[in-house]
Amino acid sequence: MIRISAFKWVPPFAQGVVRDLRVRWALEEAGLPYEEMLIDPQAQASTDYRELQPFGQVPVFEEEGLALFESGAIVFHIASRNEVLLPRDEAGRARAITWMFAALNSIEIHVQQLAEIDLFAPDKEWAKLHRPDVEKAVRRRLKELAVRLGDREYLEGRFTAGDLLMTTVLRILRHTDLLDSEPTLKAYKERCEARPAFQRALAAQMKPFEARGA
Repeated sequence: MIRISAFKWVPPFAQGVVRDLRVRWALEEAGLPYEEMLIDPQAQASTDYRELQPFGQVPVFEEEGLALFESGAIVFHIASRNEVLLPRDEAGRARAITWMFAALNSIEIHVQQLAEIDLFAPDKEWAKLHRPDVEKAVRRRLKELAVRLGDREYLEGRFTAGDLLMTTVLRILRHTDLLDSEPTLKAYKERCEARPAFQRALAAQMKPFEARGA
């Protein structure tokens, strides 16, 4: 049985965007059953967990003696086993993998920087000075992505792991109204989020948080 690690609880601003969501979604799309290992800060800092994840993050993926960390790498591992997430033809597969890297390197690096300023340092003077440039970079990337998407339903015409990762990156902007300026991207994100596999993954992540009442 596949097992993934996830947090027992995170603050409301992080609920629904913790990166185990990516792995849960990939597993749901691939039709692979899994169980969760919920961890708290004490477990997160333990030697045993650091053997699995040297940086103490989530998720960790375990299956038959194989342990993986880094959500993008785990999604790729899952996608490699399922045609729903990665096309079997060589060119289609290569393009989908390119979008996986683009989501994590060309888009998320800017989006995450903005989120860290807004959520962790909004009142810091350095953040106030730096934020306009960061937002400008995010807006530029969003516009470029929207142009490339055009009138396609998905980035490569059909849903792939590239869309999965891109959607989870765009969700990080939910505390802003930046996607409102790119209605094509907003509709794309909502279309991906409407997939039943995503809805199951999100419900599974939220379940332990909701059980705690906050």
